[in-house]
Amino acid sequence: MIKYTNQFLAKLEDLIAESDYILRYEKGNFKSGYCLLREQKIMIINKFYTTEGKINTLLDILKLITLETTRFSEKSKKLYEELSQTEINI
Repeated sequence: MIKYTNQFLAKLEDLIAESDYILRYEKGNFKSGYCLLREQKIMIINKFYTTEGKINTLLDILKLITLETTRFSEKSKKLYEELSQTEINI
């Protein structure tokens, strides 16, 4: 189900854009490859990651947090439910 393409990355970015969180790509030396500011609802991912790295990092973050789905479009709800039900082995 997980495809490491720019289109799948765009779907994940759209999903996060519809949530309360803000996604930013910036340079940094994060030990885990990302920084999650829960109080401010900001996700910061290393901008030098490959597409596969960005997707894996976003999937890691989505496992850690729960997004409010009330503002999601039908496509985003379906994707979020699929990701929530799938065991992601990275």
